[in-house]
Amino acid sequence: MAQAQQENDAGKQPSQREQAIAQLKADGVWKAPLDRRKFITTAAAGWVIFAAAFGGLSAILAAFMAPRLDFTKAQKFRAGVPDEYSNDSVSEQFKNTEKVWIVRTTEKILAISTVCTHLGCTPNWSENEMKFKCPCHGSGFYGPRPGVEPGVNFEGPAPTPLPRFKITLADDGQLTVDKSQMFFKEKGEWSNPESFVAV
Repeated sequence: MAQAQQENDAGKQPSQREQAIAQLKADGVWKAPLDRRKFITTAAAGWVIFAAAFGGLSAILAAFMAPRLDFTKAQKFRAGVPDEYSNDSVSEQFKNTEKVWIVRTTEKILAISTVCTHLGCTPNWSENEMKFKCPCHGSGFYGPRPGVEPGVNFEGPAPTPLPRFKITLADDGQLTVDKSQMFFKEKGEWSNPESFVAV
């Protein structure tokens, strides 16, 4: 009986499904189901890749959330003697290194922040127009001129004037700028004697 069944199966045409599977096997596309060892190896590799990706994203998020303050950097620096600065002038000597402009009017010397109060760009000093002009969104701040406080915003989207840093005259006659203390016009702090050096 078994022999008759085998003869029947041999003479029987394979179904379309069987033919398709046979063709896929011949083309190398059809693969046998995973055995236990291969499944465990593949799953472990997947978890390792997932853990590495998750760890990388966590590190990026942690770096984004952590403050970028460098507490090891000195917040004070020497800016020379007052005679180095002429009246109604802006010194860009410390713009890139300390993010400070030293501004002298006929009455006082100021240390003004070079960070725009709109979105934190760095404005440029325009001596022809006697103003600080932000290249990002067009905010303008007054430079030294009679009757106007330097750093006051007058055009563009900047909401407040440029803040000032503490500036003092040391015993040796050098100007000392302390960036750990800022003075804001909108808080009425520009009248504080530590926000300028009288000349």
